[in-house]
Amino acid sequence: MANDFQATGRRKTSIAQVRLLPGSGKRIVNGHDIRHYFHRESLVEHTEQPFAATNSSVSWDVDARVKGGGKTGQAGAVRLGIARALVLAGEQNRKPLRTAGLLTRDPRMVERKKYGRAGARRRFQFSKR
Repeated sequence: MANDFQATGRRKTSIAQVRLLPGSGKRIVNGHDIRHYFHRESLVEHTEQPFAATNSSVSWDVDARVKGGGKTGQAGAVRLGIARALVLAGEQNRKPLRTAGLLTRDPRMVERKKYGRAGARRRFQFSKR
């Protein structure tokens, strides 16, 4: 369709493919309503930030497919995907989204476990005897 905008968002190990369609404000994630998929209200608000920054929350329907990671990482991936799709929808959205910091991909990843250690940095318990 010519009126839908697709973008990809990533956060930690989560990847979200987001479709933005002109509509009444429906939010679907992996076939479920967003409030049922992300059980915490804070995660739902997190995904709504791009719409708040551009004052366009009611005019768009969101259909997102997310895989990998946990719920918080998935919410961050959906947020980035929505922000990128809003830029595709209109170049005038770029400045408010950039100012709010919503177009920057969070580069933080889990540090790998090293040999001779219990985790990435944690040592095994020291025993004197």
